Amino acid sequence: MEVVVIESKAFNEIIKKIDEIEIKVEKAVSKTLNKEEWLDVSEVCDVLKVSKRTLQNYRDTGILGFSKYGGKVYFKAKEIKEYFERNYVKPTVKW
Repeated sequence: MEVVVIESKAFNEIIKKIDEIEIKVEKAVSKTLNKEEWLDVSEVCDVLKVSKRTLQNYRDTGILGFSKYGGKVYFKAKEIKEYFERNYVKPTVKW
């Protein structure tokens, strides 16, 4: 194992740059989630960790809205996020 020694000033600059990158990434992700984005069946199944049949049941029962175009089914990413928020159970124990 190789050990690299650097001055504390250089180390602090590296940490500062990493923090700046983290902020930029968070902003980019936030913009992506806020814009109108459509997901296909496989993407929604991956996000919700459900089977295609379960997702079909969500469509049939009106749990999730969808759109069909060219024989493919699409879901709004915003509605998937709202689904999570609607089903969020707050903790009952205060720390």
